[in-house]
Amino acid sequence: MSWKGFTKAVNRAATGVMQSIGTMEKTVDKEFDEEEKRFKILEAKVEKLHREAKGYLDAVRAMTVAQQRMAETVDHFYDEGGPLGYAGLQYKQAVEKLDEECRNELDTNCRVTVLEPLGKLIQTFPDFNEAIKKRQKKLLDYDQALSKSRKLADKPSNDPQAYPQAQAATAQSKEIYDTVNNQLVAEIPKLIDLRVPYLDPTFEALVKSQLAFNQGAHHKLSEIQRAFEKAGAGTAGADHLEGKVEGVLQQMRELSICGSS
Repeated sequence: MSWKGFTKAVNRAATGVMQSIGTMEKTVDKEFDEEEKRFKILEAKVEKLHREAKGYLDAVRAMTVAQQRMAETVDHFYDEGGPLGYAGLQYKQAVEKLDEECRNELDTNCRVTVLEPLGKLIQTFPDFNEAIKKRQKKLLDYDQALSKSRKLADKPSNDPQAYPQAQAATAQSKEIYDTVNNQLVAEIPKLIDLRVPYLDPTFEALVKSQLAFNQGAHHKLSEIQRAFEKAGAGTAGADHLEGKVEGVLQQMRELSICGSS
């Protein structure tokens, strides 16, 4: 940092301190404050949506991997020639296909139509934040110049050029500040207004990707039901099935090794 830059930073810090304790007036722009608030809300929501969408994709990916491992384990319980051997094999093949579709279709669709568009929108936020920081610096410069000008107006200096120079510095500072401020006040609403036409297709793409994946999963797993019905395991009602499970559990409880504890 140059000496000039260092001096400006010190003066701005001093101005901020004096404003915080009330010894120097602070310019308030309610219009900008409202737009900045709206921008911060948009920024937080879009970044959260990006994180949640990525988390969803990671969770589905983890689920399909877990299903695949579980299917491999379940497959070991049944002989190929047994009543449910074919169902076990079908289940394994179904979850393997789901895992493949997750990697090749859902993952790609979500990244291209959801994560990447959100990521590009997020990439615009640093530019706005830098402009907001710049505005704050220019506002401090203006408030400092205005304060100095007012002090000279109240208590004239022995130097006849001091007050005109202070007025000129104030006008220049205000012009620089107004340029940055007006740009932000004009551009932030445009960014916020774009959220609907920009985010609507992204949301629609997310829903369609989920729908296609879940419909595919439902179709593949429903086909396995035929194998259970063929083996006589899929025709029982829920109450009957619960009774069968409870009967098996009771037999387990009656085992000597369970009763010994």
